[in-house]
Amino acid sequence: MFDKLIGNDRVKEVFKRLIKSQRVPASLLFVGEDGVGKKQFAFELAKSFLCQNLQNVESCGDCHPCKRSLKFNFPKSDDRDAHKQVIFSEHSDLGLVIPYSRNILVDAIRDLEKEANYRPYEAKARFFIIEDADKMNDAASNALLKTLEEPPPTSYIFLITSRPDSLLQTIRSRCQVVRFAPVRTEKIGEHLLSTKKFSPNDAELLSKLSRGSIGRALETDLQTFRTGRESMLKVLDSLFFREDRATLLQVAEEMSDAKFKDEFETRLEILQMIIHDVWSLHLGKSKENLVNSDIYSDLEKFAQNSESKRLSKWINEIETLRENLNINLNRKIATDALFMQMASF
Repeated sequence: MFDKLIGNDRVKEVFKRLIKSQRVPASLLFVGEDGVGKKQFAFELAKSFLCQNLQNVESCGDCHPCKRSLKFNFPKSDDRDAHKQVIFSEHSDLGLVIPYSRNILVDAIRDLEKEANYRPYEAKARFFIIEDADKMNDAASNALLKTLEEPPPTSYIFLITSRPDSLLQTIRSRCQVVRFAPVRTEKIGEHLLSTKKFSPNDAELLSKLSRGSIGRALETDLQTFRTGRESMLKVLDSLFFREDRATLLQVAEEMSDAKFKDEFETRLEILQMIIHDVWSLHLGKSKENLVNSDIYSDLEKFAQNSESKRLSKWINEIETLRENLNINLNRKIATDALFMQMASF
């Protein structure tokens, strides 16, 4: 049921027309940012072929095939052998290929090739969804090419990626591309409120933090975010008003503590986001344009004491450190250097 999916109404209409005209391409490449719903759209398109009680070309969601199609028994993340195969749902005509560690194994693609040549067991066609398709290495990509070049008449292959340029051009050329746009902020907010799990204030903040990704909105831990934001506000308070380098070094030490290892880059991102909000206010933009509008009074205080050149330099320094995180650097020394450099501007 496409209407239950959030955003990308244009894609919904395209899919409905393709289903109605029975012209769904054998190979589709779903492209868009993480968390915008690409996999859910792929599943829904597949269900339109599996459903026994179609409602105006859409799956009903209630029949036995519909319910079985989305029930997967996923292997443990360290079970390499299990990732060498297509992972089927409880419906034998819907399979998924997922990465093992950071790569899609060539054995899984070879298993897909074998399974794609079998006729459907109970539906009109078989469907194979390759998640994070950009994680195929050259061997896996070349194995997939064989199937894409001569697709079986009763099998469909959907590739999902947020990094299409990482795929071989020969693979991209053999798939029809479906592009997904970020979901509008207000749509995400409405969805969060409809779940009745979020207060209006929390739903508004999460929708702004999501950057158009419903998945990111649902996965964000607001308590962790607010703790990190409070720490970054200390940094800005020290930079703007107190010139307290001891506090800057204390925050840098806290960020580099092992217990905050997974939050290090997130806190840098939060700091960059707050500075961007301050810059927006400094340039005269309204409260509604701010991500962190719930701390408007703090942002306004900073904006009144800021200048564009300084804010620009700060953002550039943070961005440089974030880009260098792939290098094996000492995070404590790097953060000390960042904060001292920011204090010198």
